[in-house]
Amino acid sequence: MQKTKITKELLLKVSANSRLSLTETEVKKFLPQLEAVLESFSKLDEADIKGTEPSFQPIPLKNVFREDLAIAGNCIPNETALANTAHKKDGYFKGPKVV
Repeated sequence: MQKTKITKELLLKVSANSRLSLTETEVKKFLPQLEAVLESFSKLDEADIKGTEPSFQPIPLKNVFREDLAIAGNCIPNETALANTAHKKDGYFKGPKVV
């Protein structure tokens, strides 16, 4: 695999694309830091991954929500639910019109 070298021109191009204006001092400061980061990531190229399946999620996805089921005997009767409201019609709560 080809090693990518971070040059001053590449750093300035990336900073321009990111709408960042870097001073010459910042460029001199960031170049060695970015080289070190890139070198750290290049160590991953040395890892033996033969026989390893690709993984796109670090942890398995799981639906944490329960199924929405009505449980018999766990619901209050309609009349009880509507007992304390003055705004009801045909067994439903009545609310203001929404335009």
